[in-house]
Order: sequence, then C-alpha cells, then structure tokens
Amino acid sequence: MKEVIRVLKAGIYKDNPVFRQILGICSSLAVTNLLSNSFIMGVGLMFVTAFSSFTVSLIRVFTPKHIRMMVQTLIISAYVIILDIFLKAYMPDMSKALGPYVGLIITNCIIMGRAEAFAQNNKPFISFFDGLIMGLGYTLVLMSVAFVRELLGFGTLFGIQIMPESWVNWTLMIMPPGAFFMIGIVIWVTARLFPKEEEQKGGAKA
Repeated sequence: MKEVIRVLKAGIYKDNPVFRQILGICSSLAVTNLLSNSFIMGVGLMFVTAFSSFTVSLIRVFTPKHIRMMVQTLIISAYVIILDIFLKAYMPDMSKALGPYVGLIITNCIIMGRAEAFAQNNKPFISFFDGLIMGLGYTLVLMSVAFVRELLGFGTLFGIQIMPESWVNWTLMIMPPGAFFMIGIVIWVTARLFPKEEEQKGGAKA
C-alpha cells in the first residue's frame, strides 16, 4: 500500500513528467488548444504507458540486457499501433485532429523513461500502476493548459460556448506562443507550490 501511495504522489506532483521532469513537452504544446484533443491524447498515453510498463516488467527477467531498449521500443510501438487503429476505426474525426501526434507517442520520453527506470526493476502490477499514474499526471497538465487556451482562444469548453457573444477571442492563445506561455506558467506555479525536497531543506537551513 505504501508503494502505491508513493507512486501516486510521484506521478501527480512530486515527479510529474511535465512540470517536474519536463518531458512530453512537444505533444503538450501541440494538442492543448482544445480540451477534447488533450483528453484523448492523455487517455491514449495512459493506455500506452501503463500496458507498456506492465509488459516490460512481465518479461524483464527473460530480456537480455544488451537488447532491452530495442524490446521496449517494440512493445511501445505495438501498443501505439493498437491505439492508432482504435482511433481510426471508432473516432475518425479525433484521429484526423490529432494527426501524426498519435504515432509520435512512440517517441514520447515519458513512456521509455518509465519502462527503463521503473518497469525494468519492479513487478508487473506496480509497474502498470506507475505507468497509469504517470500518464494521469501528464493528462492533468494537458487538461489544465487546454482549459485556459480553449476558453480564452475560442470561448468554449469541449466545444460548448461558454463566453458571451461579446467576447473577443484571444487569438494568441490558440497559436504556438500561447502554448509556450501557458506551459511556462504551469511549470513556474507548480515549482512554487510543490518545491523539491532539497529546496525545502535548503530553505529551512537558511
């Protein structure tokens, strides 16, 4: 139970892949102009990270060390292909909206990082949970950024008009600079709210 709580805290804020490790930034910038895009991308990454970590952990004792990263990449690719096929079959509009970014999940450093740093050294269940929570931490950041960008940029949330007709859309928020701006704010705010342990100790000594 303690291990589960530790993994939960690490994925959500202590070791969050976006604002703590600064990973997955490319997709964070690319899909956060709409909440729907961010949600599907986040859920997709949770699926791939969780099952990739589970599979890597399940076969870790049978995987030769000199080819383990090749095996991890193959496993990740298989789950990304499954996700891509599912989206094209059941959510074609969303698949088109996300474009190449679904396929680029393969290169997302979060997935390979968890496979190598955690799943390679832990049992399948906790590795699955770690992948799921790390994906959740990523999703929460995406949704937070997308909430502000879509509301200010389009006046909508999940495509539903929220702002009054007199509202003037902030075009900057749906452009790449808006994404950089929001990600920077998230990293700064979370660094202030959740300082690293060494920073807390340093402050206490001062």
